[in-house]
Amino acid sequence: MRRFARDFTLNSETRILDVGGTPSNWSLLLVQPRITFLNLLRARETIDDGFTWVAADGRALPFRDHAFDIVFSNSVIEHVGDFQSQRKFAAEVVRVGVRCYVQTPNRWFPVETHLLTPLVHFLPRRWQYFVVPRCNVWSHLSGVDGERKQYYLQHYLNDIRLLDARGMRELFPAALLVRERFLGFTKSLIAMIR
Repeated sequence: MRRFARDFTLNSETRILDVGGTPSNWSLLLVQPRITFLNLLRARETIDDGFTWVAADGRALPFRDHAFDIVFSNSVIEHVGDFQSQRKFAAEVVRVGVRCYVQTPNRWFPVETHLLTPLVHFLPRRWQYFVVPRCNVWSHLSGVDGERKQYYLQHYLNDIRLLDARGMRELFPAALLVRERFLGFTKSLIAMIR
């Protein structure tokens, strides 16, 4: 959030659409812009006063062109499905925002960030179907079990498609691509249109 605040000039009148986000991120800023949260209905959280919440799909945003000063999305684009779905998501973000900030984990980072598990995302998909339900760090650390755990693991296996720098450049050709690094590795990628 510090990087976002530094790279974009924000004030209390800045209109931001946060696609897939939560209020907790925005409490980290000194300035409180006008935030609209967009999420699928099943992902709704309690939204504090001062925030607007809209239920919709990020691949079909229910807003006019350039309705927001900034469209912000943190670790969401990899959840929308195949590359065509990601292309729709990216096109909608660019259409609805004057500027945008879209962050995603880097496919080539050695730890799969959703499962907190090293190297599992490099396995062939059919091996992942065997390994992921039986061996992942997230299951041990999260404390989630039962149906919620099964739902999350199935979502990982069926819907998450990690992107690399080439894919992000293809999705956001007009954007500056920023690499966030951790221990010398590119941990995540940010497409910014300022």
